[in-house]
Amino acid sequence: MHILEIPSFFTPYGGEFCLEQAKALQQRGHEVRILANVQLAVRNGLRHFFLQYPYGRRWESCDGVEVYRSYQRGIPLAVRMNHSRWVGAVRSMFQEYVSRYGKPDIIHAHCVKWAGYAAMLIGRDFGLPFVITEHLPKEIYQVEFGAPPADTWQIPLLRQALHEAKTVITVSDELVDDLSCYFGRDYRHTTVNNIIDVDFFAYRERQPLAGRPFRFCCPALFVERKGYDILFRSFALVTREHPEVELHVAGMNTASRECRSLAKAAGCDKKVVFHGTLSKTGVREMLWNSDAMVLATRGESQGLVLLEAMSTGIPAISTEAIPVSVRPDCGHRYVPVGNAEALAREMLSAMEKPTDGRHLWHEQVSRMASPDAIAEKIEKVFKNALDSQ
Repeated sequence: MHILEIPSFFTPYGGEFCLEQAKALQQRGHEVRILANVQLAVRNGLRHFFLQYPYGRRWESCDGVEVYRSYQRGIPLAVRMNHSRWVGAVRSMFQEYVSRYGKPDIIHAHCVKWAGYAAMLIGRDFGLPFVITEHLPKEIYQVEFGAPPADTWQIPLLRQALHEAKTVITVSDELVDDLSCYFGRDYRHTTVNNIIDVDFFAYRERQPLAGRPFRFCCPALFVERKGYDILFRSFALVTREHPEVELHVAGMNTASRECRSLAKAAGCDKKVVFHGTLSKTGVREMLWNSDAMVLATRGESQGLVLLEAMSTGIPAISTEAIPVSVRPDCGHRYVPVGNAEALAREMLSAMEKPTDGRHLWHEQVSRMASPDAIAEKIEKVFKNALDSQ
């Protein structure tokens, strides 16, 4: 198949899922490219906005995948105009793509806002089927649309794109219900996990605990949704019984003054290591040097960090915000959202009751979310879409 991936966001604003899926599909023998229009935001700094990224459109290679890339400068506070400019640029780039490579067999859009909508318009123009993968949780849409019920101008456009897609791939069954307050449920959908790089997040035996502290880790950006207030309260309770224990936190803004102040207010800042943003290699090193992962999240569309932790061979403790449809069968413990005492109890249990068979967790994650396993599932979705065209 000739597959064109169109992400709603790409480097420097994410897009890893799109690239990983493109690589995996390419490994299965498909012709795969990415068309990425990145709308830069001035709020990230004038140098970032004006100087850090090139102007115009260019072809480049990302991990062996051809990417047709554009960096578009967004207009501050002009949401409607930025939407129109972004979608218009993607449609124009698609015409240039066709003149170079011909029409793809299928378009795969990542997130309905706005790649899914652009794919719908391109599909109408060129008679092409398109599939949308939806990654984003309700909490992210709520920031822009407001609390449901909402009637902002974006919602009818996005609903139409979901309805016209051959299939909408959601990263968990629950995501359809979570987003139904905005988009309804009456569109074709199926569930496929995002990819875990199981070769990179390989299993590794941990050092014996004798003579060293037990280490918890939390690889999550510092935002309200990730529940750091609950995590620090829980960890403070754990330190009362085990003063030597450590908690390592990593992710955007985890080394900020606000994060440190929150830990200090809970009374546990002296035992927390604030790493800030880490590279993928840095996250793996943190997991390899930890004994358990903990996540006090208030909302997740999937919760990939749990699978990454389990792939390396450590148990993970999280809240019931992790969708049931993508939870592994073993290696994880779940507590009610917002319950610091319950989370602390599970953290203490993880310290006191080591789990056997950890090497088998890596194999389970591989079956669930390895690049080839996910590419095979997506491939079947695409074939069904083409058969129904």
